[in-house]
Amino acid sequence: MRVGTPISTETSALASNGGAEPLVRVDRISKQFPANRGTRVHAVVEASLDVHAGETVAVVGESGCGKSTLANLIIRLHEADSGRVLLRGTDITHLNPKAMREHRQTMQIIFQDPFASLDPRVRVGKAVAEPLSVHRICSAEEAQERVGRLFELVGLQRIMMKNYPHQFSGGQRQRVCIARALTLNPELVIADEAVSALDVSVQAQVMNLMLELQQELGLSYLFISHDLAVVERIAHRVAVMYMGQVVELGLREQVFRDPRHSYTKRLLSAVPIADPRQRTQRALLTGEIPSPVWPAGEGPEVVTHVEVEPGHFVAQE
Repeated sequence: MRVGTPISTETSALASNGGAEPLVRVDRISKQFPANRGTRVHAVVEASLDVHAGETVAVVGESGCGKSTLANLIIRLHEADSGRVLLRGTDITHLNPKAMREHRQTMQIIFQDPFASLDPRVRVGKAVAEPLSVHRICSAEEAQERVGRLFELVGLQRIMMKNYPHQFSGGQRQRVCIARALTLNPELVIADEAVSALDVSVQAQVMNLMLELQQELGLSYLFISHDLAVVERIAHRVAVMYMGQVVELGLREQVFRDPRHSYTKRLLSAVPIADPRQRTQRALLTGEIPSPVWPAGEGPEVVTHVEVEPGHFVAQE
C-alpha cells in the first residue's frame, strides 16, 4: 500500500492500461469562480485522472460536485486556474486558439440537453456539417455525404437531415448531437449527462448506440453522470467526485463491489432498489451540509490518496 500517491502518477497509468501512455491525462487541475463579497467557489480542486484509448472513464457524484466543470476544463470551455491537461503527451492547457484548433478535432463533447445545444433555426444536417466547414476538411458536397453516413450510423434516416430540432423526439435529438460529436472523427468523446434527460427506454437505446460506436470506431469516453445504474453498465473505470475533488478512483468492479470512501458508500446506498426485500439501511449524511464557497485566500484541504489495491485509489479521511 502506498500513501500519498496522486491519482495521475505513472502508478495509476500502469495499473489501468499496462503502462501505455494515456490519451488524456488530467494533472491536479483546479478551477474557482467568483461569488459574493470576494468569496470564491472552489468548483474543482486539484483533480487528476487518466483516460486511455478505447476506455470509458465515468465521473460520478451529486449535483454541484464539479463533474461538468471538470469536463469543461478538459475540453477548454473553461480555462484552468492551475494544473495541466495533456493530450497524447502535449500540454494543451494554455495553448492559444490557433494552436488549439487542431487538437479540438481530437476531443468533442455531448451536452446534457440536446434541444438547448442545437440552434432551433438551423436544420440539423447543417448543424452536424458545421464542424467540417469550420475546420475546412472537405467540400460542401462531400460534407453532405459524410453527414448522411453519420445519420445512418446513429440510427437516423438521411431524409431527416432537412428537419429542424423541434421535429425530433428527445432521443432522436441526442442521436443528432452524437452524430455532430463524431463529425471530426474524434478519439475522445465527453458525454456530460448525455442520457439523464431521456426516458429510461430511450436511455437504453442511446447507451447501446454509444457502446456500439465505441467498438466500431475505437472511441474513448469520459462519461459524466449521477446515475450509478448507467455507470455500472457502461464504464471501465469510475472516478467519484465530492466537493470538487476525486475521492475514489478504480475499476468499476472495485468501486461498486468494494467501495472504500465513506462518500462512495453513501452514494451507492442511495441507489433506489425496486424490490423492498433487498432494501438495506442507508448510510445517511448527518450534520451541516458543506459548502464549496470560501473566503478569498482560503480553500478546502486537498485530499491525499492511498492505493488500497492495484489501480484502486481512495482519499484519506
